[in-house]
Amino acid sequence: MQTKPVEVLSIEQEELRGITRTVGEIEWLLLILVLLYQVFEGPLAADQAAISAGLFFYAAFVLGFRYTNFYKSESRWKIAIETFVMVLFITWVLWYTGKLASPLVNAYLLVIITSALALGKLTTMFEMALISACFVLLGGNSPSGEVLTLAYIGGMIAQLAPMLLVAYITTMFSADIRFGLNRARLLSETDDLTGIYNMRGFAIIADRLFNQAVRYNRATSVLMIDVDKLKSVNDLNGHEAGNQLLKLVAKCIETELRHTDVLARYGGDEFVALLPEAPSGMALEVAQRIIKAVADTPLEFEGARIDTSVSIGLATYPDDGRSIDTIQGRADRAMYMAKDQGRNRVVKFSA
Repeated sequence: MQTKPVEVLSIEQEELRGITRTVGEIEWLLLILVLLYQVFEGPLAADQAAISAGLFFYAAFVLGFRYTNFYKSESRWKIAIETFVMVLFITWVLWYTGKLASPLVNAYLLVIITSALALGKLTTMFEMALISACFVLLGGNSPSGEVLTLAYIGGMIAQLAPMLLVAYITTMFSADIRFGLNRARLLSETDDLTGIYNMRGFAIIADRLFNQAVRYNRATSVLMIDVDKLKSVNDLNGHEAGNQLLKLVAKCIETELRHTDVLARYGGDEFVALLPEAPSGMALEVAQRIIKAVADTPLEFEGARIDTSVSIGLATYPDDGRSIDTIQGRADRAMYMAKDQGRNRVVKFSA
């Protein structure tokens, strides 16, 4: 069955790039916030030196980790590391600015919101546990007997409760928004009838895959597939039979493709398949298997047996063209040659 790993990965990378830009802005906002506190609040000289040291090392971390291309691609692990370091920096600053009485104690919310939006529930829970441990550390000057009292525990919970609430609400909103966006993307890039890609979705993926083929000089083939005599099926058995036949043909094609191949409905009774890293010989074998699979799988509709076949045109990069549009156009020409030659066959483009 055809899966969609290339699209998922590329979309996830786009989302992560957007998230990581936001995380970078939050990191610089945190640095500016602490710097402004140092300027206007004027802590003690000894504390000021410690805060300045923290600012220096955190700024060095942000510059080194974010702008030296240490990671060639974005990942959630990278964002998680950044949030953990952010917690350590905030805790360091709070230690020298009044601990739990510091006006900067709500800076932890920046970490919680970042984690909830980018890293999901489990990581956000871990971040909250880490922040809770930091709260205990920052309140460690209280006498041991006082720490065990209900008043002390209640006060600690009261301080953590708003952060827990923010973490919960932000995580829920993030999950709902992500679900809605994924659903909208799926609907906009999927053919309603067959469930495979429409041409919008195909164009997005095909451009990326074809660019990779050009960059690394790898053969890539395109199959243009036409369902033979679909109009006759519609006229004799009704449009619902034609729709069921299209769905059946789409499934037959999918079974013969690799998970790295991309199948889309081109429109009407035509399909297009992109086969990355497939020279013409391999693509020809795939096309022949598709023809056999369709011929061997008749449609049973309201007691009637409906046989069908497909005509396939094949063109390959770089032999038949240097752009995806050229390859697709020449595969389409070859498909019409297959129909002219009697249908139920594959024809490779030839100049």
